Amino acid sequence: MLDVASTASLRVYVSEWENGRRQISERYAHILRPLLGVTDAELLGDQEASSQPIAAGGYDELMNRIDSARSVSLSMVKTFMDQTELFRTVDRQMGAASLVDQMTGHLATLEDALTFAVLPETRRPVARALAGAATLAAWQALDAGAVERAWRSYELGKRAAQEAEEPMYLAHATAEQAYVLNDGGRPEMAVQLVREAQRLGGKQASPRLRAWLYAAEAELCAKAGMPDDCRHALDRAMACLPQGPEARDPDMLSIFLNSGHLARWRGNALALLGDDDALDSLYAGLEATDPTFIRATSGLRCDLAQAHLARGEIGQAQEHLRQARLMANRTGSVRHRRRIEQLTQRL
Repeated sequence: MLDVASTASLRVYVSEWENGRRQISERYAHILRPLLGVTDAELLGDQEASSQPIAAGGYDELMNRIDSARSVSLSMVKTFMDQTELFRTVDRQMGAASLVDQMTGHLATLEDALTFAVLPETRRPVARALAGAATLAAWQALDAGAVERAWRSYELGKRAAQEAEEPMYLAHATAEQAYVLNDGGRPEMAVQLVREAQRLGGKQASPRLRAWLYAAEAELCAKAGMPDDCRHALDRAMACLPQGPEARDPDMLSIFLNSGHLARWRGNALALLGDDDALDSLYAGLEATDPTFIRATSGLRCDLAQAHLARGEIGQAQEHLRQARLMANRTGSVRHRRRIEQLTQRL
């Protein structure tokens, strides 16, 4: 049982917190951090740098940091990437809200390692690890409703990908960043950005990543009211996708896409267009969905609710929204909760 003030007192506290007249105590910060999906610095307004600056004339300390960065081996970079993979797994099953502080520390460690690495043979592997971690942190921030943090993390991921000379990482971060624009009410600009991501990936993009980029373009075209472009992008995604049940891209570990995932994505885009074929694709996607992909399943339930609403099937829409809400509450997804409320208002 949480020991908190009365409802009346909490209203006063919130007002005073917002106006800077009362400092948030650690007890309430512990409650608010996972609830809001924010870091301590964002919650408490702490503008101090994450690490202490080097004192004037501190060449010894600077050289020590540079020497430490030189000792970052490939095994250490693998450890960084393994940690990112662990966070990705926890996020997929439990949501992003519980990972804010861990991801912030993880990014700070990687940024610090890159800042003091000097030669390319050390910098590039660290930059590659940072690109993957920053892009994951950005998607988590977007899911938590922290849109400015999401945008800045995508920019960090793009810079790191450029430093690492990794066009696939650059294309992926750029395409995901397009969703920030879409959620902010700029779907046409989002379409332009995802097409730029395809250009950035170019011939070096793996077939699975190319399929993912076309599927993202299809979804964003549907949201921008571009049905012909949407269907064309879906066809290109299907043409690029490798055959077989494997979903993980060995060259881009953040990409999960097989025919089942693409069926779900196709259904989502067609539901946005009000197409009658959406339900078949969505139910095929639901049947193929890995049960550990909790957040993805919540989004799929929203897609099904939208498709049923378009057909006037209120009962089925309500049931899918009920299940979507349970999953969104479990993961703390602000983004999905917002969509669920928007669909609920249409009932």
